[in-house]
Amino acid sequence: MFSAPILWLIAGLILCVMELVLPTAFVELTMGISAVMVACVAWFVPSLTVQVVLWLLLSLGLAVLLRRFLPKRANPTIEDAKNAKTLTAIPPGQTGRVIYEGNSWQARCEDEQLAIAANQPVYVVGRRGTTLIVLPEYLIHS
Repeated sequence: MFSAPILWLIAGLILCVMELVLPTAFVELTMGISAVMVACVAWFVPSLTVQVVLWLLLSLGLAVLLRRFLPKRANPTIEDAKNAKTLTAIPPGQTGRVIYEGNSWQARCEDEQLAIAANQPVYVVGRRGTTLIVLPEYLIHS
């Protein structure tokens, strides 16, 4: 039916096109490029085991190499203070829950000495990972 180099070439092209349709941070693209490279090697190396191992090594190597050249994404921050509301109390120096943009988030008060009661309006002033940093509204409008 099809020879191994043709199958590797088809697989590589499919993976490259899939990256355009389903973005995977260039993982499919590196796998596709590796498959095209293995298609060239497959004309001279008939062993399927060697081809698969070479494909895996090339895919891994290209993915690692590509990650080094991609710019690092900055930690997402909240640009302006945004309104939120506490769902639970936020004890001093601990976390609680707030409703922000329709979702429940873990939150911590920016002032570690301050407690915030439940159902209080707050402003989101920052973010650390998946924890929002908040201040009570009465501090902002004082």
